[in-house]
Amino acid sequence: QVKMVESGGGLVQPGGSLRLSCVASGFSLDDYAIGWFRQAPGKGREGVACFSTGHRNTYYGDSVKGRFTFSRDSELNTMYLQMDNLEPEDTAVYYCAADPRDRCTSAVDHYVMEYWGKGTHVTVES
Repeated sequence: QVKMVESGGGLVQPGGSLRLSCVASGFSLDDYAIGWFRQAPGKGREGVACFSTGHRNTYYGDSVKGRFTFSRDSELNTMYLQMDNLEPEDTAVYYCAADPRDRCTSAVDHYVMEYWGKGTHVTVES
């Protein structure tokens, strides 16, 4: 059974940092496209970052480029999102997700992802 569990969210001041983690079970992160997505209050889901196993490349959403960094640990079957220089606009529920058909592209589309965690809240405010 595929399961993904996020952690690491919380309250942080503007300019601060957080690192989100996502532990996967029931599949290997090495075999699926994986990524982070977010949904702010009253808005649609937005792509933050995704990693394509076929392209061996990480793609980032325009709003987070240069501030967020995706990484993964194959041994722990865990992926991370290091978020630096956070802004109030980054406030959202952050989800990790996976796609067994590896459809991650520079568009960082959320709708290609088939498996989702339940999300972790990130609030950026003074």
